[in-house]
Amino acid sequence: MQVWKFGGTSVGKPERMHSIRNLITEDSTRKIVVLSALSGTTNALISIGESLKANNDAEATQKIEELYAHYETFIKELYKTPAGYAEGKAIIDKEFSFIRSLVSIKPFSVKQEKEIVAEGELLSTQMFEAYLREEGINAVLLPALDFMLIDADNEPVLKFTEEKLSSILSQLEDKQVFITQGFICRNPRGEVDNLKRGGSDYTASLIGGAIVADEVQIWTDIDGMHNNDPRIVKKTFPIRELTFEEAAELAYFGAKILHPSTITPAKLKGVPVRLKNTMEPSAYGTLIADKTSDREIKAIAAKDNLTAIYIHSTRMLNAYGFLRKVFEVFEKYKTPVDMITTSEVSVSVTIDSDEHLEEIMAELRQFADLEECDKDQTIVCIVGNFSADKEGIALKVLDAMKNIPIRMISYGASEHNISLLIHGKHKAEALNALNERCFLYEDAMKSIFSAP
Repeated sequence: MQVWKFGGTSVGKPERMHSIRNLITEDSTRKIVVLSALSGTTNALISIGESLKANNDAEATQKIEELYAHYETFIKELYKTPAGYAEGKAIIDKEFSFIRSLVSIKPFSVKQEKEIVAEGELLSTQMFEAYLREEGINAVLLPALDFMLIDADNEPVLKFTEEKLSSILSQLEDKQVFITQGFICRNPRGEVDNLKRGGSDYTASLIGGAIVADEVQIWTDIDGMHNNDPRIVKKTFPIRELTFEEAAELAYFGAKILHPSTITPAKLKGVPVRLKNTMEPSAYGTLIADKTSDREIKAIAAKDNLTAIYIHSTRMLNAYGFLRKVFEVFEKYKTPVDMITTSEVSVSVTIDSDEHLEEIMAELRQFADLEECDKDQTIVCIVGNFSADKEGIALKVLDAMKNIPIRMISYGASEHNISLLIHGKHKAEALNALNERCFLYEDAMKSIFSAP
């Protein structure tokens, strides 16, 4: 069995749902198909929730009816028969009846916020499953709320998913295609919750790990993970193969095609993950598995809007326990650290959330001296195979960055990552310079010296 995930743009138009139908039925492989909400729906639902939270019921009602009108138009083009349309209309009427009922609930709490956002996936999956049945396809809906659970720390409970899915699938051995929701789950209180934005990728990987799938396929509107940001850099190309570690580094440090958490469940169970393009299904895409190509530098990514904190020990040399105290502060405020560099008497870190910055700084000042924070920072991450016996890699990277001020460098903590901290205003220049030096220039030299 395989797990295929389709994002919001892939299901955002009726004709794209028609295309997905063709894709998932091209062969006889049993598939669990994970769908996101239709593109734009999640943002619309969040906006409705914000209006309700502000007690602006009239504005919320207007937004609800505008979204309902969009779905009415959508199902007219999705279904081909009167019976199919009637079923689609019943689905959207039911779900929008629930959304409208939230207007009367006061106060509009976090519980209702989670419930309204989940409606996007509940709508898309029910509509698609009904369309498949209209087409005579042996499909069945698997409600994610029956088998996706997070714990008190908002972490998925994989064992629960394994047990529930095993039981459900064993009773449906005659079915070929299963449709389920990405992103949504239940929390320990049994309430509707979610895996945060982008969590449909995570859902697919969790399901793939739970059933030990042959492969997880993430279908988007781009042909695999590129070697650099195609929005900023010209002449990028898709990477054919990455290891789990390389892909995880790229996802965490800004490669938008993949949710940062996706790789972990698949890696734990050794399930390959393939990134594919719904607009160009024949393209190879990117395969993420245990094997990879021999190329040293695979790709470059960047993570924006970081804050750098510079911490100096007041006890100077040979002060043991200093780092422990520093990281206990970040742990207390549940603030992850992205990057760290150290010297004998100081430590520099970056964080991507400044929600508790003032409290963190106040506690650090109790045992350390602090410089003024640097905001609007960007980590540029160069990913590849950087084992200890490789030569000249750092030279290429630093040569490319020779005209750009670098605030921090992390090299050697991982065999797959060189990280550089720069001001965000230099991001485009840095990505283009690295692309030129690490890919275009290198490939040109290889072409010259390998020519007959």
